[in-house]
Amino acid sequence: MREAQGAGLAAPQVGISRRLFVIEDDARPEEPPQPMVFINPELELGGDLVSFEEGCLSIPDVRVMVRRPQLVRIKALDVHGEPFELEDEDFLARVWQHEFDHLEGVLIIDRMSPRDRLANRRTLKEMRLDFEEELER
Repeated sequence: MREAQGAGLAAPQVGISRRLFVIEDDARPEEPPQPMVFINPELELGGDLVSFEEGCLSIPDVRVMVRRPQLVRIKALDVHGEPFELEDEDFLARVWQHEFDHLEGVLIIDRMSPRDRLANRRTLKEMRLDFEEELER
């Protein structure tokens, strides 16, 4: 996640069938990024739908506009099993939703508009062919 300059990583992205994800909050540039673990997260969504460009570590080189609710309240367990609750209406709210999507089996390609699908058609086809080639080995 750090090497690829990602904001978060969900367990299913690395082959772990657990409902958890980790993010690094680097909102304070004067301090080192703070990792946070979210186990069994639950989201409450609100506010206006806002479009913003997203990328995904699972699908490098693909960036698409995704509409998501601006306001998010998240409830989860931390790494020690203690419950906590946070609320955000900025970048973290988007990251939580993106990582939660992975727990639900949803990727940004599932949220692509027809225009985005067309614009990324070649990259997605190359990725699919590379994957199929790897399976044959």
